[in-house]
Amino acid sequence: MSATQSASFVGVSFVVAGPGDPELLTVRAHKLLKHADLVLVDVEVARLAELVSPGEILLATDNAGAPLSLAARTKVITEARKKGLQVVRLLSGDPILDGRVAMETAAMATAGYAFEVAAGVSALTAVPAHVGFSLTGGRTREVRILDADAPTLEWSAHTDSLVTLVIHNAADRVTEVSKALIKAGRDPRTPIAIVRDGATVEQRSLHSTLEALPGAVKLAKQAGAGLVIVGETAGERTSWYESRPLHGWRVLLPRTKDSMENLREELITYGAVPFEVATMSVEPPRTPQQMERAVHGLVSGRFEWVAFTSVNAVRAIRDRFKEYGLDARSLSGIKIAAIGQDTVETLLAMGVRPDLVPAGDQTTAELLEEWPEFDSLLDPINRVFLPRADIATDTLAAGMTQLGWEVEDVTAFRTVRASPPVVETREAIKSGGFDAVVFTSSSTVRNLIGIAGKPHPSTIIACIGPATAKTAQEHGLRVDVLPEDTSLLALGQALAAHGAFLRDEAAQTGVVGWRPSRRRAASRRRAT
Repeated sequence: MSATQSASFVGVSFVVAGPGDPELLTVRAHKLLKHADLVLVDVEVARLAELVSPGEILLATDNAGAPLSLAARTKVITEARKKGLQVVRLLSGDPILDGRVAMETAAMATAGYAFEVAAGVSALTAVPAHVGFSLTGGRTREVRILDADAPTLEWSAHTDSLVTLVIHNAADRVTEVSKALIKAGRDPRTPIAIVRDGATVEQRSLHSTLEALPGAVKLAKQAGAGLVIVGETAGERTSWYESRPLHGWRVLLPRTKDSMENLREELITYGAVPFEVATMSVEPPRTPQQMERAVHGLVSGRFEWVAFTSVNAVRAIRDRFKEYGLDARSLSGIKIAAIGQDTVETLLAMGVRPDLVPAGDQTTAELLEEWPEFDSLLDPINRVFLPRADIATDTLAAGMTQLGWEVEDVTAFRTVRASPPVVETREAIKSGGFDAVVFTSSSTVRNLIGIAGKPHPSTIIACIGPATAKTAQEHGLRVDVLPEDTSLLALGQALAAHGAFLRDEAAQTGVVGWRPSRRRAASRRRAT
């Protein structure tokens, strides 16, 4: 989008990414990213730009992967502005706190370009909020922000028990910090929290006191950058974020062409980290004549019923209608049957309300149980249109025929196996790097195993329905989660319930933060 197309936006915007969770980007940040022609982004938060921005994305690094200098970053932005492009500079963390945004905006002002700063959620408040405590409260009324790397830092100036300390660059040497504070005179019983990847689905925290910290750090075996928070309020937490049933679980979502956004969002609310892998794509039939004849039959009144057994079948008809300049009114007067909540929702979005949806399991067998016999007195037409995939079975069509119906069983779409995922993903699947795999159809089972291999035995297997579970078992997989209701919502809920059960079971044995991939890693350590 050019500058003339987005007159309400300043040419250059400095956007603060915050902790790194796309859900914590501000409304203004989302708006700026969606209108950007170019996003110059810090490598640590590159994924945020990929999720939000349709514009060109450039990493703020050179060819060797080293960060660009301030002069180089400014040059990229000014050259883009000379071309009339809308530019967003997406900065990691909180550059307002550490001074980076001041340097970059000063350089932009010197270059003579207008800009704006979209402040974001600061880790200073987001991290404590997601751990479950505040920075002040009770008798504590002061917060001090320290940098453990500061050469002039004197720990003796920070021993007041009524002051909360938020310390940067100390997570991997926190034992040294705790000993220094105790030596300086801080109460050894003072609570301390070390939080890594705070306010993201990867968050992991360690809670102890200054005197007990060395032993806790040794047991936790955590590493990496993070915030260290020292003070009375750090010991008064109400855990809500890390106690979610799937917190930190890496969940693989093998998908077809269908969007899995709703399932992704649901799993994220339970604390999971979803990874989508394409297992197949949905393509039009090789010969379109059957579909053309069927659509003509819908318009001319040749059918009494249309039975939709998948979202893709609905989309195939919808797309045909668009090609011919038709809409949902072409289904007026025709009875509609559907299987599955997602199929029903797609029909409703199209403007069509189904007349028959199985009351029990959302399967072809259950639909056949409720399918009416043909009655020449009640049914003016005896034909049923059944749009389906090229690999679908003919069980439903055969059952309808036995009930007296004439079925036009038409291939509305075909499925094509996708290319294998990247090596790292294939290795994670086979070695137990994923905590769970969620299968939403039999074809996703077959195709994932075909392009990436069989999931590790430690991985939790969740299947949307009996047919999918049967396919998984036929391929040698143990099915752990099978919801009663065959919908994506129920599938996510069932996996969360199973995760909560496993977490509570592990907690009874004294294991905190357990998940399936950690069980696999622990067994490997024991074997070694």
